[in-house]
Amino acid sequence: MAVILTTPRSFSSCKKAQEMLRQVGHEVRIQSPVKPFTEMELCGMIKGVDALIAGLDEITSAVIQAGAPTLKVIARNGVGYNNIDIAAAREYGVTVTITPGTNSIAVCELAFALMMGLSRKVHIMDANIRNGQWIRAAGSELYGKTLGVLGTGAIGSALIKRCAAFGMNILAYDLAPKEELITNFNVQYVDLERIYQESDYISLHLPASVQTKGMINAEVLASMKQGVYLINTARGDLIDENALLAALQSGHIGGAGLDAFVHEPFTDERFWGLSNVLLTPHSGSYTAEAVERTLVAAAQEVLRVLNQEKPLYAVE
Repeated sequence: MAVILTTPRSFSSCKKAQEMLRQVGHEVRIQSPVKPFTEMELCGMIKGVDALIAGLDEITSAVIQAGAPTLKVIARNGVGYNNIDIAAAREYGVTVTITPGTNSIAVCELAFALMMGLSRKVHIMDANIRNGQWIRAAGSELYGKTLGVLGTGAIGSALIKRCAAFGMNILAYDLAPKEELITNFNVQYVDLERIYQESDYISLHLPASVQTKGMINAEVLASMKQGVYLINTARGDLIDENALLAALQSGHIGGAGLDAFVHEPFTDERFWGLSNVLLTPHSGSYTAEAVERTLVAAAQEVLRVLNQEKPLYAVE
């Protein structure tokens, strides 16, 4: 019997994933934190644990060391692993896995919802009616507009297919262009400068890394087309939030739909009074369908490692 610690809040309601682990005799310790666990918190609970199904917790070298020698696998219920010390995991022989593709529909649909909501000013008109004011706000159509997609992995590709159906022109940036998108959806792979200059909407779907951290800075924002809408359902570290605030206040950036932030929970009150911003609490993958797919996939990876089988999606 192995001891499996779970930290995503949603795991407590995912009976399918729980049953998968328990029916083979494993002990499942379910935690339901209000926010991701810190290093100190995890260090206090990971001793003697064989597997960790993790959310966006702070999994540092100290945490992994505290889990030694029993800890064998850390299974992220998502694709981002920038909060995990991969070098330390390798040093202690801990396998780190992710769950690609399980939440791509959910995240791309939120990105699309943010695009549509900002375009039609849904939040503004909703507020007007709630305040007793029958006031319309002139919106804009997606049809005929240019969308720039940074990153054409599973999520970016799914968004492209939906936006193409709405009659948008698609520019994309990726180090590995997809022929299917070029052939079937008329996607043009171009450099970042052209995307910034020509796009009416820009949606970010890149991982957080040394190369991408703060890539959307004051200089880049200034180079973007006047009135562009910026969507981020990827990672908060991609954007310099102070620079974005200034660009929104000046009106150079027409609006922003943000689901990821540098520090979460996001408490920067300067954004709250802006009518050209939509804010959601890192909920791109938070649909009933995606939650179950992701947690089941994470549980399957844990079982593979504990059974001394090769996981499908190990981080190399």
